[in-house]
Amino acid sequence: MSSYRIQGATGEWEVVIGLEVHAQITTQAKLFSGSATAFGAEPNTQVSLIDAAMPGMLPVPNRECIRQAVRTGMAIEAQINTWSRFDRKNYFYADLPQGYQISQLYHPLVGEGSIEIALDDKNPEAGTKVIGIERIHVEQDAGKLMHDQHPTMSYVDLNRSGVALMEIVSRPDMTSPAEAGAYLTKLRQILRYVGSCDGNMDQGSMRADVNVSVRRAGEPLGTRTETKNVNSVRFVMAAIEHEASRQVDVLEAGGKIVQETRLFDPGTGTTRSMRSKEDAHDYRYFPDPDLLPLVLDQAFLDECRASLPELPDAKRTRYTDALGLSAYNAAVLTADVDTAAWFETLITASAAKQGKDEAAVAKQAANWLTSELFGALNKLGKGLEDSPVSPTSAAELLALIGDGTISGSIAKQVLEKMLETGDGAAAIVEREGLKQTTDTGAIEAAVDAVLAANADKVEQYRGGKEALFGFFVGQTMKAMAGKGNPQLVNQVLKAKLG
Repeated sequence: MSSYRIQGATGEWEVVIGLEVHAQITTQAKLFSGSATAFGAEPNTQVSLIDAAMPGMLPVPNRECIRQAVRTGMAIEAQINTWSRFDRKNYFYADLPQGYQISQLYHPLVGEGSIEIALDDKNPEAGTKVIGIERIHVEQDAGKLMHDQHPTMSYVDLNRSGVALMEIVSRPDMTSPAEAGAYLTKLRQILRYVGSCDGNMDQGSMRADVNVSVRRAGEPLGTRTETKNVNSVRFVMAAIEHEASRQVDVLEAGGKIVQETRLFDPGTGTTRSMRSKEDAHDYRYFPDPDLLPLVLDQAFLDECRASLPELPDAKRTRYTDALGLSAYNAAVLTADVDTAAWFETLITASAAKQGKDEAAVAKQAANWLTSELFGALNKLGKGLEDSPVSPTSAAELLALIGDGTISGSIAKQVLEKMLETGDGAAAIVEREGLKQTTDTGAIEAAVDAVLAANADKVEQYRGGKEALFGFFVGQTMKAMAGKGNPQLVNQVLKAKLG
């Protein structure tokens, strides 16, 4: 990522960015009640008396929500606070039945941590940058207002009321839309590996509040604005680009930036004012009298740490160092936890079928997966999660290539049939008669026919135009419908051409 500056009429401006990411915790029940959290349910069908703030209803913390937040903090090597407390954030809005939100302002569950981002995914030599995490606190979500259901009234859906959120607050360490995009992508990746949030931004289970300010180089931080609830990486980057440019225009025209909350309009790619930005004292925070402080013992912390999976950075390093994959393939295969799981099932099955260890089959599997299968699925408009070919059936195909039963070119045809029919590779090869030919006599006959039909090119080759060798190989393979053993074809051609 190159240095990002905005060129105004009066000179260059720097951009300072911080993100507050709200991530819905992966649990079957809400933060303080037993109500379900499934996405897409009919309005107001997942609401308990606690969620609706009926008088006398007392909240009880969901242990799994706390566990998932602690595990997330551990994954970013953050300080885990063994004593934390819930506070009430007081404000009135129709989607907040209690008249306050239970959150953590003064004593959050998770303290300072960090995330390392790549400055350029396609160029490892570009280096990395560490983005500081200020805190992760646990809080409850509000309900949802629906303004398009009736011409004169707004409806309220309380299904999300009380859903557990982690608010992950970064330091203002990002200085470009690209860095913010890389940070959000990396954070989502970690959350999905840990299993603490599904990262489905289109469903609202992960969304970002984007804080942006601008300044001249060397000057103090400028006044920031907060663009609320941006629900995709691309939109976050677009919101930053527009908002930073807008602020520069205001300042260069002699105006002042107002601390305010703004909204991003994906249709126009612009932000617009929503309301003035409140300070913490405006919400009259105070400790929630219905909830005791959270006190975590060492056994609980040990269990949380022991449950962490291999995280993406460690997995990528293992893929390059232990399995010998290229940096590019390692990055592609670890980008998503489901892709990594698919690949690891593939190499385990391949090693078993080919009688080799996993390191010996990993390169073949990685190259085939990232080029052949991904390419074929892309043409079909499918993702790996929708693939008709499973890792074990893919391992069967790779074994047929590995033992010489079929060539690489025939394997492409077999894969097409597997995707089309769902049949196994061996069955398709047998049914279609696609086994590779190792009959030297048949290969010699095909080579003789090719050389006889291209006598002029044979003369040119023997006259020094050695690049024609590939032409002869291609013509021979074509004549044999791709079934000739490539090594034998090469050997026979070299012997015949002299």
